[in-house]
Amino acid sequence: SVAWLGIWINAISIQIDSSEPMFRSVTETVLPPDNQHNPTQLNYGMAVTDVDGDGDLEVVVAGYNGPNLVLKYDRGQKRLVNIAVDDRSSPFYSLRDPLGNAIGVTACDVDGDGREEIYFLNTNNAYSGRATYSDKLFKFRNGRFEDLLGDDINVRRGVANRMAGRSVACVDRKGTGRYAVYVANYASGNVGPHALIEMDEAASDLTKGIIALSDVAAQAGVNKYIGGRGVVVGPILSQSSSDVFCDNENGPNFLFRNNGDGTFTDMAQQAGVEDRYQHGRGVALADFNADGKTDIVYGNWNGQHRLYLQDNNQRFRDIASGSFSSPSPVRTVIAADFDNDQELDVFFNNIAYRGHAPNRLFRVARRAGADPQIEELNVGEAAEPQGRGTGATVTDFDGDGELDLLVAHGESASQPISVFKVTQVSHYHRERQHYIRDLRQQHSKAETHDNN
Repeated sequence: SVAWLGIWINAISIQIDSSEPMFRSVTETVLPPDNQHNPTQLNYGMAVTDVDGDGDLEVVVAGYNGPNLVLKYDRGQKRLVNIAVDDRSSPFYSLRDPLGNAIGVTACDVDGDGREEIYFLNTNNAYSGRATYSDKLFKFRNGRFEDLLGDDINVRRGVANRMAGRSVACVDRKGTGRYAVYVANYASGNVGPHALIEMDEAASDLTKGIIALSDVAAQAGVNKYIGGRGVVVGPILSQSSSDVFCDNENGPNFLFRNNGDGTFTDMAQQAGVEDRYQHGRGVALADFNADGKTDIVYGNWNGQHRLYLQDNNQRFRDIASGSFSSPSPVRTVIAADFDNDQELDVFFNNIAYRGHAPNRLFRVARRAGADPQIEELNVGEAAEPQGRGTGATVTDFDGDGELDLLVAHGESASQPISVFKVTQVSHYHRERQHYIRDLRQQHSKAETHDNN
């Protein structure tokens, strides 16, 4: 039975050696550097979505001094290939957008049709305030991807974000299944507030293919002027609604609680996560102590990194160890169970802009009646001490049941994307895989017997 299977799995001992390297590089076999699939260029953010609608997930990469990339796993070649090729007849051609200087990318279903749109945050080399090239929101229609923000109705409405931002994320603020795109802009004085772009249902006519967009940041209460850096969305304070956490530069962080009506209230001060004297960068959400409440982990630029556990009163307490919090030029933070040992790992992606700055990896292990135990792991070949890390993501691109790590580089030096696979897999995972395989074989034999 399913219940018995769960008990059997939980009884398996989990043994992972923290001194053994976690990651090995597979770049040369899975995504070897070349001009088409993995160009040596400046890249930034990454997102995972089903671009071609076949049910498999692709990795979308924001290209800064070159085209955006869409990396798809080719099972025949056993490697990743860029399907956003330089061919105007390709349905993915427009996604390349090489003039955008893209820095961020996200994907979500904006119009509620069941297929995700792709949003690129473009900077056009602007550091803050106003940019000279707008963001793009691509929808698949007419057999290809087209920019909704370039439609006449949206040009007339002037909705396209033309501010220099740093990060983007998707939020379903009203629980309708139609997502808005939250843009953490980097303000210059009173120019460039945070934006929140979504479909205007009253002005749209989906039967005619008309999708009108609006910036509802002011209406939602999130049009703040600050040096926006990281943004992440989830049920942080709310039970089921989407809240928004922003870690910022040169000012306090924001923790926007969803009021249930599509508006937000900043609860950062009350929750104890303002951290106003640090400069936030990458951020992730997870339940690190398995108490059913969402916790927050983020990195501060050459400052103390934070691991905030949420208590029963919706306040947060930093439990980061000395090693975990050690300052670094951090860019991206990922929380995931890489080795399938049922414990969360935290990956810090650093940028080597002044000497070596290796990436780091920590396990956050649950303990009964106590705070989680934080232990630094051997990150292996994913250390990349000279890597100019600017973005990273995780996905199981080959379907082997293990998360794969992709790291983008850029800003101060052109470097190709790196791809890593886990070298350690817990006995739990191996035994579970073997057990499921045996069950499938027995089930297959039983079906054969029944059919006869």
